[in-house]
Amino acid sequence: MNGVFMGWMWIWPVLVLMGLAAIVAAVVLWARGGSSPSAPNAVGRARQVLDERFARGEIDEDQYRRMREALQ
Repeated sequence: MNGVFMGWMWIWPVLVLMGLAAIVAAVVLWARGGSSPSAPNAVGRARQVLDERFARGEIDEDQYRRMREALQ
């Protein structure tokens, strides 16, 4: 009976390592704030789009200033 289970003894260290890797991955995702983009990057990209729209003449200066203030 003991010889039957000896062939499967390698699986326990693998399962422990997989569990530890899952815990580390969860902690890293939690520390980063999940899968959503971080706020500074999102604001930076929004400001870049706003600048491009103003440069193309899609919005006037008053709209540009109001939108820029709203982003801050």
